[in-house]
Amino acid sequence: MTITVNGVEISDASVNVESAFHEEGDILQRQFDAARALVIREVLRQRAAEHGLLSEAEPAGEGDAALDEAIDALLEREVETPEPDESACRQYFDSNRAQFRTPSVLEVRHILLAAPPEDLEAREEARNTAEELIAVLQSQPERFDELARAHSRCPSAKEGGQLGQVSRGQTVPEFEEALERLEPGLAARPLNTRYGYHVVQVDHHMPGRDLGFEEVRDTIADYLRERSHRRAVSQYLKLLLAEADIQGIELEEADSPLLQ
Repeated sequence: MTITVNGVEISDASVNVESAFHEEGDILQRQFDAARALVIREVLRQRAAEHGLLSEAEPAGEGDAALDEAIDALLEREVETPEPDESACRQYFDSNRAQFRTPSVLEVRHILLAAPPEDLEAREEARNTAEELIAVLQSQPERFDELARAHSRCPSAKEGGQLGQVSRGQTVPEFEEALERLEPGLAARPLNTRYGYHVVQVDHHMPGRDLGFEEVRDTIADYLRERSHRRAVSQYLKLLLAEADIQGIELEEADSPLLQ
């Protein structure tokens, strides 16, 4: 069935072109998401034209700079975003204290005994080798550099296993979570990650610190302002779509296509 918005047709060709910008789901889902995005843009195009922000033209898809500017101007004119006050910022801060902490920084050396996740035999061998290296290093810690160069399959091997300062977001999550639990010194057990088993030496652990409200107030205000704006735009779109005569597609959600 042909898709129309207040009598304006959105062609199958336009939907196919737009679907290239959507990556979630199978081809039918991508085509639906593309059609939905074009319907929303067409509703907004018509509204912008009504307000004199855009001359009447054929329906436009992604990449139309004039339409994008007109939509931005329309939303600025018609969507009111409340400014977060001190009380709202303080309440968010008090409810989310764990978010407002500087990351821990660790100085780390490691030896990676590489093994793919699906190769159980190789992983068992890597774990055994890692345990053997830990046993050696417990009595001869000065050999870490030598053993890293000989056994590690990480590029850091040529630096004696030195990773330098590591903080959250720089390596894979499972490695970082394990590091957070370690005290300075040689880890008594190998660390297990998707890459294999790691012999780890923490040379220095600088814990993070809690941030005060004044340090993060502007960040919180920006976040709350953006969240409020998204909600307001979502409600605005739902009203426009409810008022429009849309044929050929059933729309349930109206927020994500425009805001992506």
